[in-house]
Amino acid sequence: DGRVSSASVQQFLEKISYLNKAKMIDHPGGEKEGAYEIYNCVEKIIKQDILGCEVTELEVKGLGNKEESSAPEEEVFGDVLWDAHDEQEQMEAFQQASNSTCALGFEKYYERLNDLIAAPAPIPPLLVSGGPGSGKSLLLSKWIQLQQKHSPSTLILYHFVVRPMSTSSESALIIKRLTLKLMQHSWLVSPLTLDPAKLLEEFPRWLEKLSARHQGSIIIIIDSIDQIQQAEKHMKWLIDPLPVNVRVIVSVNVETCPQPWRLWPTLHLDPLNSRDVKSLISAECDSANVKLTKEQEKKLERHCRSATTCNALYVTLLGKTIACIGSTGNIDETLQQCFQCQDTVSLYRLVLRSIQGSLQSDKEKGLLREILCVIGVSHNGVSESELMELFPDLSSAVLASLIHSLHKMCLLTYGCGLLRFQHLQAWEMVRLEYMEEGENVISAYRQKLVDYFTSQLRLLILIIFFPSTSRDQVTWRSADELPWLFQQQGDKQKLHKCLLNLFVSQNLYKRGHFAELLSYWHLVGKDKSSMAAEYFDSLKEYEKSCEGEESMICLADLYETLGRFLKDLGLLSQAVAPLQRSLEIRETALDPDHPRVAQSLHQLAGVYVQWKKFGNAEQLYKQALEISENAYGAEHPRVARELDALATLYQKQNKYEQAEQLRKKSFKIRQKAARRKGSLCGFALLRQRALQLEELTLGKDTPDNARTLNELGVLYYLQNNLETAELFLKRSLEMRERVLGPDHPDCAQSLNNLAALYNEQKHYNKAEELYEKALDIRRRALAPDHPSLAYTVKHLAVLYKKMGKLDKAVPLYELAVEIRQKSFGPKHPSVATALVNLAVLHCQMKRQIEALPLYERALKIYEDSFGHMHPRVGETLKNLAVLSYEGGDFAKAAELYKRAMEIKEAETLLIGGKATSRHSSSGDTFSLNSPLSPNLFLEHGQR
Repeated sequence: DGRVSSASVQQFLEKISYLNKAKMIDHPGGEKEGAYEIYNCVEKIIKQDILGCEVTELEVKGLGNKEESSAPEEEVFGDVLWDAHDEQEQMEAFQQASNSTCALGFEKYYERLNDLIAAPAPIPPLLVSGGPGSGKSLLLSKWIQLQQKHSPSTLILYHFVVRPMSTSSESALIIKRLTLKLMQHSWLVSPLTLDPAKLLEEFPRWLEKLSARHQGSIIIIIDSIDQIQQAEKHMKWLIDPLPVNVRVIVSVNVETCPQPWRLWPTLHLDPLNSRDVKSLISAECDSANVKLTKEQEKKLERHCRSATTCNALYVTLLGKTIACIGSTGNIDETLQQCFQCQDTVSLYRLVLRSIQGSLQSDKEKGLLREILCVIGVSHNGVSESELMELFPDLSSAVLASLIHSLHKMCLLTYGCGLLRFQHLQAWEMVRLEYMEEGENVISAYRQKLVDYFTSQLRLLILIIFFPSTSRDQVTWRSADELPWLFQQQGDKQKLHKCLLNLFVSQNLYKRGHFAELLSYWHLVGKDKSSMAAEYFDSLKEYEKSCEGEESMICLADLYETLGRFLKDLGLLSQAVAPLQRSLEIRETALDPDHPRVAQSLHQLAGVYVQWKKFGNAEQLYKQALEISENAYGAEHPRVARELDALATLYQKQNKYEQAEQLRKKSFKIRQKAARRKGSLCGFALLRQRALQLEELTLGKDTPDNARTLNELGVLYYLQNNLETAELFLKRSLEMRERVLGPDHPDCAQSLNNLAALYNEQKHYNKAEELYEKALDIRRRALAPDHPSLAYTVKHLAVLYKKMGKLDKAVPLYELAVEIRQKSFGPKHPSVATALVNLAVLHCQMKRQIEALPLYERALKIYEDSFGHMHPRVGETLKNLAVLSYEGGDFAKAAELYKRAMEIKEAETLLIGGKATSRHSSSGDTFSLNSPLSPNLFLEHGQR
C-alpha cells in the first residue's frame, strides 16, 4: 500500500541506499506484479550490461532511424544458425572446471603443454589421459587461463563435454561451434552447411583456410573427447596432418580411449602425492573450522594411496565429507565411515546417506529421491521451476535446502539454469542407490518427464491462439527433452508424432540442432523426401487454423524454417514451395517492403544459387538489398549480408570485378559496425549515449547533440518507453530546426520518427501531419530516387489507406512506382510489386478500368523476370481473373484462373502438396470466389 511494512524492512532499505551496485525496485503493488518487475529488471541487466545484447530489433517497429538496430546472432554469421544456450553452457563448463583454487602440482604438466605449442609442425594431437576424476578438466582450464593471460595473440578454442548423451557430446554441434568461432575471429562471413556428414567432411578445409588468415597460433582443446557420440568415426580429422599454426589437445579416460589414438604423444596425470592430498583435505577442513590431529592426518595419508583413492575428485569429496559430517559429529567415526569407501562412487553413497540423515521427514527423503532420479533420466537437466511443477508437494524452502546440500557436496551443479550431476560418478551412485530394480524404474521417471513436457506443448498451442503470452517460455525445453525421451523409451510412434509438432522441429533446427533432428527422423524410418512431404502436409493442416496477423506471421516463420531445413538437406526443388509461401504471407500480412520480406527473398535466392539458377537469384538478392537499405540505411550489417551474397553469386558467374566491388563495400560496412559497437554487439552505444544526457541537457545546440537526442529517442522507442521517446524526438526536432533550419533533411528524419511513434500510438491525425511535412522536405531536398524519400512515401501512403483517405493514397502509390522505375529500371520485379499495390487500391475505389493495365504490365514484368510458371505470375493471373469476371467476361476469367491454378499445382507438386494459396506474393491481394468452381471467386478486398 505504498508504506514500509516494518522497521526491519526500513533498516534494510537504508542499508541498500549506501551500496553502489544495489538495485532497488520501488513497487507498491501485489507480489506477482512485483516479481514480474524484478524479473524484467534482472533480464534487462543481464542482456544489456553483462551480455551486451540488443533487447529488441528495429524491424519490429516502423521507425525511420537507420543506425540503431543490431542483427540477431543468426545474421552475424550469414545464414548459419547459432545457439546462445549451447555457447553459455560451454562458458559455464569452463568456469566450473577451473573453479578449484588448488593447483595440485600442475606446474610440471604446464611445461609439457607449453612444449607442445613451441614444437615445430607437423605434430599430432596431444592426449591428456587419466582415470575418472583425476583432474584433466581442471588442468586444461587452468592452462587455458594462463595462455590467455600470457599469450593474447594465441586463439584458444575449447569444448567441454558436460556428460555423455547430452547436447554437448554431439559431434556435429561441436564441429559447427568450432568452425563458427574460427569464422568469428577471422571476420569471415560465408555459407556453412548444416548437413552433419558434410560439416564433418569440410571441417579440415575450413581449419586450413581460416588458420591461414590468423596471425598467430590456434589451439583447439576438447575435454572428454572419448564421451563424444561415435568419437572415433566423427573425429577423423584429428588423424590428418594439422595446419602449421594449429595445435590440438584432447583429454580422455584411460579405459575408454580409442585404440588408434593411443599412439599419439600422451601426457598422463599421475595420482596425487601425499602432499597434494594433505593440501586438498586441509583446505576443505579449514573452511569449516574442523581441525585434524596428526594421527588423523596419518590415517588419511595411508588411506589415499591406492589408484582409486588418490585421484583429485575422490580426495576433494573426502575433504568435503570430513568437513561437513565432522563439524557436527565425531571426526574419528566419520573417518572410519570414509575409510570403508574405496572408490568415488561408494564415497558419494556415504555423502547421500549423510544428506538423507539430515532430513526431518520421510516425505523429504522421498522428494530427494524423486529429484535426483528425474535429473538423472533427463537429457540436459531440470530447472528448479520445473521441479516445483513436477512435485506439487515440494516447497521452495525444502527445495532450496536440498539443492544447497547437493551442490555443496559436489552431487549437483547448475548449467544454463538447469540442475544436473556434477560428475558421472554421482549419477552412477544415484542409479545404483535408487534404480537397482532396472529399466522399469528408469522408464517410470522418464514417463513422468514425458507427461510434464507434453503438457507444456499443449500450453504452447493455447499460447499460439491466445498470443498475449510469449511462446519462448516453453518451446526450447520441450524441444530439448521430449524427442530425446521418446527415443530413450524406444517409442517410435510418439517420437514421430512429436517431430511433426512444427514448433518442436522449428526450435531444434533454428538452434542449430540439425544432426539431432535428422537422427530422430532416421530412427522412425523416414527418408529425406518423405520427411519433407510430411512436414509440408502438417503445415498446410496448421494453416487452416490460422486467423489474424500474428498467427499468419508465425506461420510464415514455420514455412521459412521448413524451406531452410530442406535446402540444407539438399532437397532444392522441395525447398522452393515453403520459402515462396513464407514470402507470400509476409508480403501480405506485413508489407512488401518489410525487413522480413527481405529475409524471405534472401533465403529463396540462396536456394536458386545452389540450384545454379543465377538469374532468378540475382533478382531476389537485389530486391532484398533494396528493402534492407530502405529499412536500415546503407551502412547496416544486414545490407552487408546482401552485398556479400551478391558478391558470392557474381564470383560463381566469373564476374570478378563486380564481386570485388561489392565485397569492398560490405567490408567497410562491417568494419564501421565493429568500431561503432565494439565487442559488445549492441548496447554499448546506448550506455555511451546515456552518459551524455546531462551534457545534452545543459549543453549547446549542435547538430551532433541533435543527432544523439534522435538516437536516444529511437532506443527508448524500441524499449516501448514511448513517452520518453517522444520527449527526446521532439527535442531533437526543435534543436535541428533551430540549428539547421526547418527545411533541412535531418529535420525530415526527426519528423518521420515522430510520425512513426504517433502511428504506433494510433494518433493518426498527428502522424499524417508530420509525415506530410517530412515528405515535403525530402521532395525538395533529395534526389527523386533517394531511399529516404521512398521510405516516407511508402509509410504515408499506407497511413492514408489505413485512415480511408484513398484519394490521397493514389498519387503516393503512383509516386512509389516512379521511384522504383528510376532506381531499378522499368522492368524490375519491385516495379511490378508497386504496380500491383496501386492496382489493388484502384479496385478498392471501384476503378477496375485503371487497375487492368497495371495488372497486365505487372504480369509482363513477372513473366520476363521469373518465367511463366512462377508463383508471382500465378497470383497476378488470379487478380486479373477477378477483373475479367467482374467485367462480365467469364470465359476469359476461367482461362486466366485455370492458368493460375496450373502454376499453383506445379509449385505444390514439388513438395507433394496440393493446397491452393489464399495469399499473393505480389504486395496486396484479392481473395477469389465464383460459381465457375466450388471455391473460385470471393468478393475482392485487401488482406
